[in-house]
Amino acid sequence: MYSSNCCRGACRVLRESRVKCPINVSVSLRTMSPRPLASWTFVKLTGSAAGPRVQAARTVWSSSVDPAELRKFQAVSSRWWDLQGGCAALHAMNELRVPFIRDNLLNVHSVRSLGKPLAGLRILDVGCGGGLLTEPLGRLGAAVVGVDPVEDSVRIAELHASHDPELQKCVKYRACTLEDLAHEEEEGFDAVLASEVLEHLADLDTFIHCCHHVLKPGGSLFITTINRTQLSYVLGIVLAEWLLRIIPSGTHDWDKFITPVELERLLESSGFSVESLRGMLYNPASGAWTWQRSTSVTYALHALKQREEQLDHTHSEGEESAHPP
Repeated sequence: MYSSNCCRGACRVLRESRVKCPINVSVSLRTMSPRPLASWTFVKLTGSAAGPRVQAARTVWSSSVDPAELRKFQAVSSRWWDLQGGCAALHAMNELRVPFIRDNLLNVHSVRSLGKPLAGLRILDVGCGGGLLTEPLGRLGAAVVGVDPVEDSVRIAELHASHDPELQKCVKYRACTLEDLAHEEEEGFDAVLASEVLEHLADLDTFIHCCHHVLKPGGSLFITTINRTQLSYVLGIVLAEWLLRIIPSGTHDWDKFITPVELERLLESSGFSVESLRGMLYNPASGAWTWQRSTSVTYALHALKQREEQLDHTHSEGEESAHPP
């Protein structure tokens, strides 16, 4: 999808640069090390003649936010709606990711309202930035909550939505982290979106755990992110950041990219079942995204939060396989 001249130029820069692409790494150490504890619980005890009594309990999530990443997005927060700037590729991605979310939600919920196909669904857009994905889903009828830890980005999103009275009825924004929301969310969401977010996190385990926490049973998790491959390094960093300057230099850290296999394992161990996985590729010449069979650069994933009966069945199958007759 990238032109051969661009790819040759990227390879030449790699050869002449002192920066080495870590192309020989095939398995991330993250998949080999134990998963860190995603949360813990503070329990307040009160004494009495009958012994200690639990008065209150509160789950405390460790933070998934990387302060260095926040500084990056703080610097570009005013450019979210610049269609010719560094967010142009994100605007163009809506041509794929909005239908991907809409169609999968319709398959799960079988709700169809003329002109508002997602009416009645409650969606959380994590890392919403300026609302590039939040707004089109609101126009499809969903009640969408966009959260982002960069307050200036949230203000830009609110300002942009304020020009459309219809959007103000169905779209709300909050300057907070997913962990902050997890403390207080009781109603639950039908879907959680994490589009181009995972590659900027400090603690992926905590993030996925919190997504599971705020979803309703059977709820959907939608992710778009970048694979950790030789090709993604050349195209996503060398070409996009260094040569073509489609996005600001330093936007991505190759070590934070996650492969589909790693992500599926993490999701399944966190109570999700992966329903759909599709490759995506951006053409800087046309400014358009297309679906691809290969997931070697960018990919979209849809997973469902398993219901309790599904988890019980999965656990029983695992025990049977571990103890054959």
